[in-house]
Amino acid sequence: MQRNYRVRGGEIDIIARDRDCLVFVEVRQRADARHGGAAASVGARKRARLVLAARHYLMRAADAEQRCRFDVIAIDGGALRWFRDAFGVD
Repeated sequence: MQRNYRVRGGEIDIIARDRDCLVFVEVRQRADARHGGAAASVGARKRARLVLAARHYLMRAADAEQRCRFDVIAIDGGALRWFRDAFGVD
């Protein structure tokens, strides 16, 4: 497991394994759900930055064929929601 993986143009909060799958996790926290809440704050621009960082990680790990997914952990005022496979790569 790795935390706060940073590259120019992107960052991944958590990189973990779930059996044979590599999981890239974005953690977002908001005081409350106004303006859509924490999950809604992972828009297209943020997703693109996550994908960029994940591609860099996979190239560096020499495992470009590794099965992977993107999860989002959203915390709104103390209520935690975990979105497994929150988005795909287009």
